[in-house]
Amino acid sequence: TPKGKKVDRLSALPDDVLVNILDRLNVREAARTSILSRRWTQLCAKLSRLMISALDFLPKGVLCTNISDDELVRINAAVVQATDSILTRRNPGEHTIRLLSTRFYLRDDVPISIGRAVGHAMAAHLVDNAKFSVMTGKYEISDMAEDDLITSARNFMLFFDACPSAFGGLTTLDLENLRFGESDISNVLITCKCLRHLRLYNCDTGVCSTLQVEHARLRELSIVQCMVERVELKWLPQLTTMVFEGWLQFQDPLFIGHVPLLEVVSLTNLALRYDKTVFLSEFLSGTSIRDLKLAFNSEKIWVQPEFPTPCLASVFRQLRFVNLLHLPEGHDLTWTMYILEAAPLLKELYMTVWDHACNMEMDETKRKEEAYSEDKGVEWDLVAADFQHTQFGHTRHFWL
Repeated sequence: TPKGKKVDRLSALPDDVLVNILDRLNVREAARTSILSRRWTQLCAKLSRLMISALDFLPKGVLCTNISDDELVRINAAVVQATDSILTRRNPGEHTIRLLSTRFYLRDDVPISIGRAVGHAMAAHLVDNAKFSVMTGKYEISDMAEDDLITSARNFMLFFDACPSAFGGLTTLDLENLRFGESDISNVLITCKCLRHLRLYNCDTGVCSTLQVEHARLRELSIVQCMVERVELKWLPQLTTMVFEGWLQFQDPLFIGHVPLLEVVSLTNLALRYDKTVFLSEFLSGTSIRDLKLAFNSEKIWVQPEFPTPCLASVFRQLRFVNLLHLPEGHDLTWTMYILEAAPLLKELYMTVWDHACNMEMDETKRKEEAYSEDKGVEWDLVAADFQHTQFGHTRHFWL
């Protein structure tokens, strides 16, 4: 090498190594490398992971929670341009797309443009996984009036109806802040035949409505802060993982039908003074889970300890890992022993005890008005004196 001349070791690497490096970047960052040379432009056309997100086009220093409508329009337009640009460079059928992920705002006709571009890509290329993350630009549930929820849902359904090919090949769908018509969710599930992951945040068909879910391929389901009274998992033969957070009523909020493979369950809620405690043998009846997470938001413990019963034994017979998150401080934890007694294969019990002031209502007047409970614990003194767990590894307690 001549003295003083820098060696370009990166460009000396083979194409497959460079593509592997570029696959670890988002599409906007990867596209910037195309100005280096014609070779780098061709490498961008070989990417196997295409992640195009509106959040990557935010102005520097601007948070996604503080964007004007005009800025949203500009960002969405950039997402459309990036999607079209990266997909039109590819030679049909030459390289498999392992992941095609697009995150965008539900504004104007932009979703339809993105949906059609993704549909065309599915027709021209082998796409293993395709994901839509549809944002409304609202980040606090309290910011959303009912009319906003209904309007957003109608706009989404216009997008859905205009892009059947894209939704037909979709494997992951992430939705937020939508109040659907009565049959809309069912129609989406019927069309999205390849769907494996579904997340609904603040989505429903009305306050205190019932959400029914049936799907042949769905593996992961997340229902978070949805204003539903009851969720019915009617027929989900492939479902392995469920997240259920923020149900409205503690009286039979969940029905589990034919869900034979369910093994990972995460349940989170804030219980008020008048809310009844839950029997997990009833809440999770019909399952045999391996991994259970229960979160209490530093408020009233909403789980009721139980005597050993055949139903409880059936639910806990395969249980290996339990995570009890944000238990309130200053309360007896003896009640957790019933889990040990009912779960013969349990390996780890993890507990976090924390009065998280940032997430709690600290104003005493509001706590009384809104029926927060001051007696947050549960009593349980029916632990056998000679009880020993033959498989149990260890318990981890964390007081923060």
